[in-house]
Amino acid sequence: MTIKHFLKYSGAILALVCLIASCRKFDDMAHDPTKPTTADPKYLLTGAQKSAMDLMYSGLQNGFIAMNYAQYWTGNSRTNDSQFNLDEGNNTALWNNLYRISLHNLEDIIKQLQSKPGEANTANQIAVARITEAWIYQILADAYGNIPYTQTFESATNITPKYDDAATVYKALIDTLEKQITVMNDAEISFDAGDVIYGGDVAKWKKLAHSLILRLSIRMVNASPDLAKQKIEAHYKDAISSNAEGAQFQYLDAAPNKFPYNESERPIIDFSVTETLVNYMKSVNDPRLPIYARPAKNTDTIKGMPYGWAASDTNRLALDFYSYPGRQIYSATMPGILMGYPEVEFILAEAAARGMQVGDAATHYENGVRASINYWKDLTKNADITDQTISDYLKIVPYVAGDWKNVIGTQKWLALYPQGFQAWFERTRLNFSKPGGQPLFIAPVSGSLDPSVKMVPYRLTYPQSEQTQNKASYEQAVSALGGDTKGTKLWYNKF
Repeated sequence: MTIKHFLKYSGAILALVCLIASCRKFDDMAHDPTKPTTADPKYLLTGAQKSAMDLMYSGLQNGFIAMNYAQYWTGNSRTNDSQFNLDEGNNTALWNNLYRISLHNLEDIIKQLQSKPGEANTANQIAVARITEAWIYQILADAYGNIPYTQTFESATNITPKYDDAATVYKALIDTLEKQITVMNDAEISFDAGDVIYGGDVAKWKKLAHSLILRLSIRMVNASPDLAKQKIEAHYKDAISSNAEGAQFQYLDAAPNKFPYNESERPIIDFSVTETLVNYMKSVNDPRLPIYARPAKNTDTIKGMPYGWAASDTNRLALDFYSYPGRQIYSATMPGILMGYPEVEFILAEAAARGMQVGDAATHYENGVRASINYWKDLTKNADITDQTISDYLKIVPYVAGDWKNVIGTQKWLALYPQGFQAWFERTRLNFSKPGGQPLFIAPVSGSLDPSVKMVPYRLTYPQSEQTQNKASYEQAVSALGGDTKGTKLWYNKF
């Protein structure tokens, strides 16, 4: 067993992504964030936030995996990923870095602060770390299914933690979030520095905790409808209620703190936007389309590429005939979105459509559409989008109670761009079509390279290293899941 393998689940790692020892603001950072500097909790928090966000928006994880599976983008010269051939290096990095960097940083914060009971703001700081952990654990559970949870940080010597049932993890995460809400005191700050997401604002962290409970609850609504209803009705009034309250990581136009996948220094040609996305947005005159995609170089018009089209197909035109993602999406200062107000409103629209007591479904739906378009309008300073623009758009895509799944699902999918992972999870969970019932998504044009998947993967396979380093726990997890394939449905998809 190498030292690298030993450290995989141990608590000994400090901050592979801790950011500087001398500055108190993210704006002032000039250090390489991959090099350890200090174990001070505020810098551990910055490191945990940034390392997780960097993965969520990396071209390797978000681009080649999630944006493909959400069918927002399709590969260009490298097309195997769009045909469901998972790159093991990218997959392993997602698993290892979330556990070994982000979660370890957060657990280190908690252990440090628990050793100093009674100090000012300690409870708030621990709560912020716990809420951030809950966000990351849900990503892992939604990407893989059963995951190490209760034994992950049990001791520094346990390098073979058991995998916990994902449904049990979900319930534990809800319990954790509810506990943090009760212990936080929003009359005080949490961190005086280091919190790039909310700047130590406890009231906003509490809103995020309520909102994450909504996300967890709606995702398990088919598997545990009574619990989902109970939690949504209990928490919806205190969730994020405006774009200004959204949780996001603001990147800067200065290395090493730029958006992880940006073209400020070189053009990016790895992906084209899909015909799926472009054609639907054109069909409803969606005002976000010029933001989500840019005109093709050879035609000066926005044209999507059919999803999963192999580069070897001679019928495929040159790349300059298809559209790349929009310039804002590749901006060095593009925010990393953790959870926004539009998602909250679409959750509540679905909850209301399912009969939960959270208000009117049509109102929440319209709020979600307006919030999404206004978010992009404000971010890009687009004066062409007005309130009348949005009102006209809503007439084209009205709420239809009898078709709520497709209506809400399609608009939520559009609103989640470019949050590839959340969009992929919702695509498989809600299984929606275009409003009216016509298919929105297609199978890869050049076929799937994974015999277990035809239309879309339901999960990622476990990293191959788990089969040797944590063999017994891995085999138990695979048995419980019913197989380690991308076609194996997650617990909340088996309905």
